[in-house]
Amino acid sequence: MTQRRLRSLSVTVLLVSIAATVLAAAGEHDPGGDDAVHRKAVQDWVRAHRAKILDELVRLVSLPNVSKNTADLVVNATHLRSMLEQRGFEVRLLETATTPYIFARLAPAASASSGARAPVMLVYAHYDGQPVDPARWTVTPPFSPLLKGDPDDPDARLYGRSASDDKGPIVALLAAIDALRAGGIPPSVELKLLLDPEEEIGSPQVAAVLERHRDLLAADLLVFADGPVHQSGRPTVVFGNRGIVTVTLTVHGPSRALHSGHYGNWAPNPAQKLARLLASMKDAEGRVLVEGFYDDVLPLSDREREAIAAIPRVDESLRREFGIARPDGAGRTLEELINLPSLNVRGMASAWVGAQVRTIVPPSATAEIDMRLVKNVTPQAAVERLEAHLRKQGYTVVRDEPTAEQRLAHPDLVQVRSGHGTPATRTPIDTPLSHALITAVRRAVTDEPVLLPTLGGTVPMHRFETALGVPVYGLPIVNFDNNQHAPDENLRLGNLWRGIVLYASLLRMPPPATPR
Repeated sequence: MTQRRLRSLSVTVLLVSIAATVLAAAGEHDPGGDDAVHRKAVQDWVRAHRAKILDELVRLVSLPNVSKNTADLVVNATHLRSMLEQRGFEVRLLETATTPYIFARLAPAASASSGARAPVMLVYAHYDGQPVDPARWTVTPPFSPLLKGDPDDPDARLYGRSASDDKGPIVALLAAIDALRAGGIPPSVELKLLLDPEEEIGSPQVAAVLERHRDLLAADLLVFADGPVHQSGRPTVVFGNRGIVTVTLTVHGPSRALHSGHYGNWAPNPAQKLARLLASMKDAEGRVLVEGFYDDVLPLSDREREAIAAIPRVDESLRREFGIARPDGAGRTLEELINLPSLNVRGMASAWVGAQVRTIVPPSATAEIDMRLVKNVTPQAAVERLEAHLRKQGYTVVRDEPTAEQRLAHPDLVQVRSGHGTPATRTPIDTPLSHALITAVRRAVTDEPVLLPTLGGTVPMHRFETALGVPVYGLPIVNFDNNQHAPDENLRLGNLWRGIVLYASLLRMPPPATPR
């Protein structure tokens, strides 16, 4: 790694001590204690401890954590447990059939609540990661984290799998606790933490964990640390997330591959049929043509529309960065479109291409589809409407591999396989609790935060919302261009340092009050 420079510890201790004294005096008229002095105290501590914070993150990112490799995840769980216990957390491993969820609780200081019950905040993150193809990583191997740049440069980046998704946010939260302690600043909340070992494969056991440990996980609000900040780079508060359901469509042709010279023009080509079928699902501007696709969408409130209107426009810069001549959406912004359900062809396959290409009529063609869902649109309804659309195009829908009799009886045959899916969540922006969280973020930063009604990605928050009855929020901190799930995943250091300050302010969230 790049050599790092340490600040003088004695000077920093003095600065933090002075800041804590001033903060205590300010607390007499500012119960939240989250004024500029508080922010500076945390910033000074972070600046002095960058090397230590980076070392802890590097050690964590060095541990392989691909979701399906149970033995590796157990090593991660043991390491994380040690990190938490060193900070005074009460830690329990919530065992499952495979790898454990990690539960940790940090009780509030006695002086923080002045006799009143401190609100309970449950923070969710995951410690598993996406699969890796080392041959495609160009900067460093995926589990050999490398810092490119100087740690004093906010644009320097740490490369490695899960550096941003989600090990960086986990380390940022723990560093925030360290910073508050160093300044003698008690959190105003009772903090509970749940670390998921299987988020990247859909968290198949989280429902059972929530049911079994409902009382242990009870909270007043849930904050998830997953996802990137807005593309503008401004701090971001998320009030919900899209759901998802996946569907595999396979159109069948001849029972085996046929010579295109001998049988072309006679044997129906399933690849061409699938292409026509997919084309029937969206118009030229990207609007989904499946009947009823948008019917159940919960309309945005006036406050949510105001929040979207205030978001910095990034469509033009993204269009240039991604090389897109004309985006879909008929002129609507990216943030507006994220609040609608989508239908995306995420992959297609039929016969062979490239060096393996051959002159045949393929026996089948397959498309993988994901449908992102918004509030009130259920996975079941989305799949049922898609199947109705297929039938409207003249297709017979089957669930299993078609039999010889079915192939002979139905000229247009499509096999449909779908997952269970995850519904979307959306918490209103204009509640007292939402206002308190927004206030905490505003006190930590100098620029106005972006308020996103819906995060484009999917996290399993609906299960928490349903099982625990808690409002769900997101406070992501990582850079939007972090190559999440892809080779060369990275974390911009400026995002890490600011994320620590944000989380410190989150832990000092003011009590809910009527929004102005």
